[in-house]
Amino acid sequence: QVQLVESGGGLVQAGGSLRLSCAASGRAFSSYAMAWFRQAPGKEREFLTAITYSGGRTYYVGSVKGRFTTSRDNAKNTVYLQMNSLKPEDTAVYYCAADRIYRTPPATNYEHWGQGTQVTVSS
Repeated sequence: QVQLVESGGGLVQAGGSLRLSCAASGRAFSSYAMAWFRQAPGKEREFLTAITYSGGRTYYVGSVKGRFTTSRDNAKNTVYLQMNSLKPEDTAVYYCAADRIYRTPPATNYEHWGQGTQVTVSS
């Protein structure tokens, strides 16, 4: 089992950038694939991106592809989500997730979840 804590959310103007971090604890963080999700008010949870245990492969949904980048530093037990060119529609609670299986759409049922961090993008 792995425990996840997101940080780095906040208020940013449209066009700006934020970097989210997901700090993990557990015996074998480097064995887990990681993913980022978000949930906007009144909307369903949305899968954004996934990264393999080694960081060698990534997947992005079209709404963030080219703007968001995920990476990981296994030595620091941390996964990052660099968000650039932010738009008001990016406003949501952002969650990191972990699973022993690298999951991409349509099967994105990750097992472990963080508590979320709020990102608000003003116009």
